[in-house]
Amino acid sequence: MPLSADEIKELHKYEYRILNSLEWLMKKYLWVPEDVLRKSTKLSESEMKYRLGRLMEMDMVKSSTKPYTGYQLVFKGYDALAISSLVTKGTLNALGSLIGVGKESEVYEALGLGVLVIKIHRVGQRSFQSVRLNRSYIPEWKHFPWLFASMESAKMEFTALSTLQKGGVSVPVPIAINRNVIAMSFIPGLNLNQVTLEEPQEIFDEVVENLAKAYRLGYIHSDLSEFNIMVDGEKVWLIDWPQWIEPSHPNADTILRRDINNLVNYFSKKYGLAKTTDEVINLVIG
Repeated sequence: MPLSADEIKELHKYEYRILNSLEWLMKKYLWVPEDVLRKSTKLSESEMKYRLGRLMEMDMVKSSTKPYTGYQLVFKGYDALAISSLVTKGTLNALGSLIGVGKESEVYEALGLGVLVIKIHRVGQRSFQSVRLNRSYIPEWKHFPWLFASMESAKMEFTALSTLQKGGVSVPVPIAINRNVIAMSFIPGLNLNQVTLEEPQEIFDEVVENLAKAYRLGYIHSDLSEFNIMVDGEKVWLIDWPQWIEPSHPNADTILRRDINNLVNYFSKKYGLAKTTDEVINLVIG
C-alpha cells in the first residue's frame, strides 16, 4: 500500500523509539531478538508489545518466532523514519499523492517551500541477490538488509544529481536526502513514451547534448530509455540516476552502447530518425 502521511503523523514517540532501535540493531541482527529490542528501547514489556502491535498493523514492522522471537523493520517503517526526519528539518511540510512507481522506487508529490518530488528507493525487494551481484555500492557484508541497500542507492542518485545539476546537465535539482528518500525539484512534464513530439530531431539532439555533458563530468546513465527522459514543452530532463557508472568502469563501453542503442532505436522506430548508434556514441564521448 502507498505510504500514508496520516500514519506517520500519528506515530507515538515510543513507536519512533522502536523504529530507530530496529534500524540500528538490524546492522547486527537479521531478526532483532525481543529482549535485545526491549533493552535498547527501555520500554516496559507491556508497552513495547502494545507499540509493536500497532507498528505491525501499519506494516512498518514484522515478526518471526523461529528460531526465536524477533522483529524486523520493513520498508514502510524505514520510509516513515526518513519522511519524519525531512519534516523535522523543514524540507517537507506535506506528503501528497503517489505519482509514479518503478521497479525499485516510488515517487510522491510533496510540499516544502514549493511543490517537490519525494523519491523513495526500494532496492532488492524482489531480487536482492541480483542487486547484490550487479550494484557496486553493495558492500561485501554477510548481513546487509535491503533497507540499507536502498539507502546506498539513494546516496548514489543524490551524488549524481548534485554533480550533474551543477555541471549544467538537465536533471531534477536535489534538495535533501535522508536514508532511502530524496527530495528534489518537481518537473511539470511527461515521460518521452507518453508524448508525440512535434520536433523530434531537436529533442533527440538535446538528449545527446546532455549525455555528452554527463560523460565529461564522469557519469554514464546506465539505464537510459524513453521511460526516464522527460519533456516539459521547453526542455528535456534526464531522470533516474541510481545505477550510474564512471567512464572508467570495466563495462563502460558496453553499457554506454546499450544506453545509446535504446535511445536511437526509440527515435528511429517512432519518428524515423536515421542516426546510428556509433554516430551518437562519437558525439557523446567527443
